[in-house]
Amino acid sequence: MASFSAALVGLLVASCAAAAAATTFDVGDGHGWQTGVDYTDWTSDKTFAVGDTLVFNYTSKAHTVTEVNKSGYDACSGGNSLSNDDSGATTITLTTPGVHYFICDIPGHCANGMKLAVTVTVAGVSTTGGTIPAGAAGGSLVPAMSGLVTAAAVALIALALFC
Repeated sequence: MASFSAALVGLLVASCAAAAAATTFDVGDGHGWQTGVDYTDWTSDKTFAVGDTLVFNYTSKAHTVTEVNKSGYDACSGGNSLSNDDSGATTITLTTPGVHYFICDIPGHCANGMKLAVTVTVAGVSTTGGTIPAGAAGGSLVPAMSGLVTAAAVALIALALFC
């Protein structure tokens, strides 16, 4: 039992450190969210993880930050958007692994480059070829890991209470 408690404390400390290590990205850096910026190039040297934050800075009502699925991204269509904001300062916290797609839904803006795709990983887990490890996004866990999963769940509850 003492080793379980020590492991739980270690997991709690690591979880707090991971939460504190989250990165805030200013989309487009000094250019902000506007037409004429190559957002594919902007993402090319960045790694995004669950817990990171995207900050979109733009002129209010002149642009939108519209989260869409892949087909909406490919078609530059916000018709079935997951979220939409035009306030001028949109902050998105990346809460799930996988690819997240954002466009500006003002006619013509997405076609002129206002589209962003970010691949989000589980913090501390690297991916190969853009895939998410089994268990990280709804895949199956190895049954022998059930004790670890229970410990992780307890640690996350403690994290919510203490961090």
